[in-house]
Amino acid sequence: MAKKVIPYKNSELGKKEQVTQMFDAISDDYDGLNRVISFGTDVKWRRKVVALLKTKRPDRILDIATGTGDLAIHLAETGANNIVALDISPGMLAVAQKKVAEKKLEDTIEIVVGDSENLPFKDNSFDAVTVAFGVRNFENLDKGLSEIFRVLDQKGTLMVLETAVPERFPFKQGYRFYSRYILPNIGKLFSKDKSAYRYLSESASVFPHGEDFNNILRKIGFIEVTNRPQTFGVASIYIATK
Repeated sequence: MAKKVIPYKNSELGKKEQVTQMFDAISDDYDGLNRVISFGTDVKWRRKVVALLKTKRPDRILDIATGTGDLAIHLAETGANNIVALDISPGMLAVAQKKVAEKKLEDTIEIVVGDSENLPFKDNSFDAVTVAFGVRNFENLDKGLSEIFRVLDQKGTLMVLETAVPERFPFKQGYRFYSRYILPNIGKLFSKDKSAYRYLSESASVFPHGEDFNNILRKIGFIEVTNRPQTFGVASIYIATK
């Protein structure tokens, strides 16, 4: 089971409420900081998700924890007629809405404020569900994944893009140094919320990855579970079928 990491250690709020508060606070800085922190590789990883999903030819996609909408916007390239971009943070979705309007994708992408652990959709509603850098923010991982399983159509595809910890020397040691010392300090310099990037770093370091996460997906009921490590193992794309 994933170790519980929260953004604000002195807060009495639950993880879900803290995550909402945190992302609302950093929404204006989020895109720029992500490009700096990941050296732009997060864009390449999202495009890889889109390329993989495009082969499945989904018509209706749910993008959970959509944040500022980057993946949802790229998903329009799959040819899907309807993409629902859901997030718990109104602040992040306000940014996403502006970007969707700029791309003139309002007829394709629907912005929805919602809780990933209580999805407001009927069973078997989507051909595909995507989550980019969001599952580690679930308060109850099993519940969130079970909700995804519920709303996916039979033979539907789940794709999860999430940070991971490299296993090989020297990438493992370099990743630990960067995530422990460099990333939080970049966040402190450029973000209004100094706790946010410490949380993002810490939550990534303890979240189950690789075969551990594959096994969690299998436990929920997913089949054909695989993962594809990206950039020396600092991220992985998980692919599963209902």
